[in-house]
Amino acid sequence: MKLNGTVISHGENARVNLNVYYLPTGAKMEIPVHVFRSKKKGPVVLFMSGMHGDEINGIEILRHFLKEKLFENIERGSVIAIPIVNVIAFLYRTREFPDGRDLNRCFPGTRTGSLGSRIAYDLTKKIIPLIDMGVDFHTGGDEINNYPQMRCVFDDAKSLEVAKFFGAPFILNSPYREKSLRKEAAKRDKPILVFEAGESNRFNTVGINEGINGCLRLMKNLRMLDVNPPKPQSITLHGSKWIRARISGLFRTTKKFGTFVEKDQIIGTVSSPYAEIERPLIAPLDGFLIGINNKPVVNEGDALIHIGTE
Repeated sequence: MKLNGTVISHGENARVNLNVYYLPTGAKMEIPVHVFRSKKKGPVVLFMSGMHGDEINGIEILRHFLKEKLFENIERGSVIAIPIVNVIAFLYRTREFPDGRDLNRCFPGTRTGSLGSRIAYDLTKKIIPLIDMGVDFHTGGDEINNYPQMRCVFDDAKSLEVAKFFGAPFILNSPYREKSLRKEAAKRDKPILVFEAGESNRFNTVGINEGINGCLRLMKNLRMLDVNPPKPQSITLHGSKWIRARISGLFRTTKKFGTFVEKDQIIGTVSSPYAEIERPLIAPLDGFLIGINNKPVVNEGDALIHIGTE
């Protein structure tokens, strides 16, 4: 395996920079890539996080594997781990680059483009060709808390198989987005699945533990690790719908995260701060509560509750 001029043979481990990028001050920005190779041939799996700088749960998941040296004990195949892809956004604690670009909308990128485009280009040209599959760790956006869920395209049998190996609480059918890493990898028949858990800039213990156990299950199913993680209890969701605020005001819900709700059930309320008006939030269909907007102060039309449907 050759990465950015460094050759990593079977049975070797290495830390290699994806590339060196220069900031306006002249300072160098490096993106460390950890490579772990067994002596036996097998699948090459990518685990990456920090595509958005404020999504830290995935970073914690990969930190756990590096700290416990679990990747160093794989019995076959290889693991490529990139704990922080978007280093500069991580330093700023923001989702996007300082210029406002979203790295996950820059693929396949160009060698001479913006910083985001250059990083996307290096991932496309240097990482995707090396792997067989991957997991990209994300969280909900600003104030959006996602229940642990794996997102993949059900029409792609290979992606669905990887999702079942991982065994997240929910497996959601999610179409590709233009200029995303996932779509670019799919063009090359390299399934990269998105694991969503928690919200930005905040650790979510349940999501982190589910992510760790999912990685262990995936590697066990691929015969890369001899471990015994908890058995999966995945629920397959073929679609989803956001329930939006009908009025502006104060939002609250008493429903437990991850639970099943029935059509026409009241799942929350939005009230005027002056107690003049209150509107119930009605479930338009049966499904599971897989996402919640944690902002108590909302505007008319804001997405409040995400329901996944079987």
